Amino acid sequence: MFEDLSLKLDKALKKITGQGKLTEKNISDTLREIRRVLLDADVNYKVAKEFIENVSQKALGKEVIASISPGQLITKIIYDELIELLGSSTSDLKINAQGATSYLIVGLQGSGKTTFCGKLAKRLTESGSKVLLVAADVYRPAAVEQLKTLGGQISVEVFALEEKNARKTVEDSLSFAREKSFNTIIIDTAGRLHVDETMMDEVADIKKFVNPSETLFVVDAMTGQDAVNSAKIFNERVNYDGIVLTKLDGDARGGAALSIRQVVGKPIKFISNGEKLDALDKFYPDRLASRILGKGDVISLVEKAQSTFDEKESGKLEERFRMNQFDFEDFLKQIKAIKKMGSLSSLLGMIPGLGNQLKNATIDDRALIKVEAIINSMTIDERQSPKVLNGNRRKRIARGSGTSIQDVNRLIKQFNEMKLMMSRLSKGGLGKSLGNFKFN
Repeated sequence: MFEDLSLKLDKALKKITGQGKLTEKNISDTLREIRRVLLDADVNYKVAKEFIENVSQKALGKEVIASISPGQLITKIIYDELIELLGSSTSDLKINAQGATSYLIVGLQGSGKTTFCGKLAKRLTESGSKVLLVAADVYRPAAVEQLKTLGGQISVEVFALEEKNARKTVEDSLSFAREKSFNTIIIDTAGRLHVDETMMDEVADIKKFVNPSETLFVVDAMTGQDAVNSAKIFNERVNYDGIVLTKLDGDARGGAALSIRQVVGKPIKFISNGEKLDALDKFYPDRLASRILGKGDVISLVEKAQSTFDEKESGKLEERFRMNQFDFEDFLKQIKAIKKMGSLSSLLGMIPGLGNQLKNATIDDRALIKVEAIINSMTIDERQSPKVLNGNRRKRIARGSGTSIQDVNRLIKQFNEMKLMMSRLSKGGLGKSLGNFKFN
């Protein structure tokens, strides 16, 4: 989402790079361009104006020491202001120390609200909570079935009633939760295509009855300033506790993400980068600021890798590389692990400098599906001994995987090149350092 904004900011900052010192003129020229970039990205006008004023005040009169260029200094000031704009620090979910913890999820229809309920349930279940999902969106067709499907995927129980009465559904769910000793309740409420009084009255009534530990507003970051406007109206009526930004893997301009916290005054708690149930991340203002400035987010990338790759398996894999025993069985395991980490485009965007370079590139996650299909069409012997893959075997694999002989040949060639490279790295002593980051 932020590749275009990042690219334009980088271009604006280059104008001051190489200057001998910061002056009122070169600061003014640079910030004028950055203000235009922010407005083009659909950042709220007042937010952009205040942001530029703050940067200008901090930049004027700053001494540039010998080891730092004016470009580096202004970038650091902008980075600090971006963090301030996004919320300064992370905001954890509140947990009720006495009794069950309840989360009321609100937002417009199509914002990803129901999917977020499933993602949050998965996250909390993995941390040891006994979670109950409550299907209180009784109006949208298939909303209850969608929640039941999501609950089934993560083995979380879903409470729903046949009758279309949201208030009664919530009331009965609380009694059910007490009887069955659920310590965490996530309530999915109804949304509309636009803000209306009926929806607001219902949500306000449910909140008053439940008195939730937290009310979270889910907003589609793709909808730009409309997202900010709806967030403001919801907050005035419901007074929620935190914001969840969804669809950050889209190609919108990113203005909503930069504006919403400042306009509403409520912290962003989570960001979502895809449809998969594990595509939910805690929000870190400094990490997003780093990505916006094209510096990547290596910390999040390492955390994703460490949560996905088993330490013992990584050690075994490193040894197999060192002994030149790496085969297609190992390769298949790595592909499945990488897929768990999220989309390729979101992962590559975390690597410093790579997001801008890949701005116009097509990153197709289906490429991994094709590779899996080819490997799955191999016999166990062929996976473990790739040298036996002669012409006839390759033709059979292509037919079995629904690919071409060229696809199979290309994969085998790339596999052999990667195997050779990793073997050399291991022998040269770099394999250990790579293993420590678990990017094998």
